[in-house]
Amino acid sequence: MENRDPAIDHDVAELLAGTVKCETAPDLARKLARSKATGKPLIIKAGFDPTAADLHLGHTVVLTKMRRFQEMGHQVVFVVGDFTALIGDPTGRNETRKPLTPEQIRLNAETYTAQVFKVLDPAKTIVRHNSEWLHPLGAEGLIRLAAKYTVSRMLERDDFKKRFASETPISIHEFLYPLLQAYDSVALVADVELGGSDQLFNLLVGRALQRDSGQEPQVVLTMPLLEGTDARMVDGVLTGAKMSKSLGNYVGVTEEPTQQFLKIMSISDDLMWRYYELLSSKSSVEVGDLKARCKAHAVNPRDAKEALAAELVARFHGAEASATALQAANRWLREKTVAELAEKTVEAPPEGLSLAVALRETGMAASSGEARRKIGEGAVWVGDERVAADVLLLPGDVKVVRFGKKVAARITVVSKA
Repeated sequence: MENRDPAIDHDVAELLAGTVKCETAPDLARKLARSKATGKPLIIKAGFDPTAADLHLGHTVVLTKMRRFQEMGHQVVFVVGDFTALIGDPTGRNETRKPLTPEQIRLNAETYTAQVFKVLDPAKTIVRHNSEWLHPLGAEGLIRLAAKYTVSRMLERDDFKKRFASETPISIHEFLYPLLQAYDSVALVADVELGGSDQLFNLLVGRALQRDSGQEPQVVLTMPLLEGTDARMVDGVLTGAKMSKSLGNYVGVTEEPTQQFLKIMSISDDLMWRYYELLSSKSSVEVGDLKARCKAHAVNPRDAKEALAAELVARFHGAEASATALQAANRWLREKTVAELAEKTVEAPPEGLSLAVALRETGMAASSGEARRKIGEGAVWVGDERVAADVLLLPGDVKVVRFGKKVAARITVVSKA
């Protein structure tokens, strides 16, 4: 009979909590046991292409699981996909991505590496750029890499299959993307790779390339795509689009503390447990116990949600900022100015739109003149700050705005067509 180590079983259970798929759990247990016996930490890898400047809570789902590996003593490698970003990940796309310039990639990469350490432990994280090993491949190396996979196998990937069936163009360089991401695992000799559930195909290619290179295949862990703040339970199923800045249903890592706090407080109770499971540092046992206590009416769900908001704001801004945001949010909620935030959307050109005009366009003010007068009187707040003069709102902004004592809304600014 196989001798099982209860400590390893516990670690496997913690690491699998909240995941969509593990390829494979026995391999993970074996690698953890070997690491414990030898004292050599596992190499845990995840890659992020710097295709945008800011991260939101959806991006931190994978980072939170990586943090759990760090807490168990393993080595995390955060891969900045500065080379693969030149192609753009075709995952989930119905058309070819527009390429970014090297300068855009560089600037985005700088913000990524600053923001990830709001979740990851810097002392236990190695940051690598995949241009380090992909640039030296050269033309010959790319040809050899391309020879390791067939077109038919690439077309097994769901998004490629759909585009091929609908006669939507697929550029040859897009077929290279899964191979280049997989080569990252070979270069790093990764033991475990994490990614979103939509990344499964790419991550499994990594296992195949490692096996072809004579390495032990990595364990693949995929995480669910986090639902946006507007998701609701419908017929017993949590329903809603994934968190996205373009949809305005996101909580940004760099947003100001009170705005983060209020957004988290606005989510449904059902969604709260999803966020606890995927984002909280609490163990699965602790989350399960808290959920049971809420169900038994021993804990008010609002208090549980407040604790979650406080934890996440503290992660991104520190304990002091979280405490201040808690006070500001509760003040607003007590005054019933944002207990049920109205959702407003306003269009703006690339150069932006003044707050006064936005207040008029959303119907919060009767005219721009009234809005400017209220701003001058100090009766308009953006987040937890009273504005003393008109400010500019840019496409992509999502602002909680209070106009006078009775009117409050979350204004989402979208690009003008």
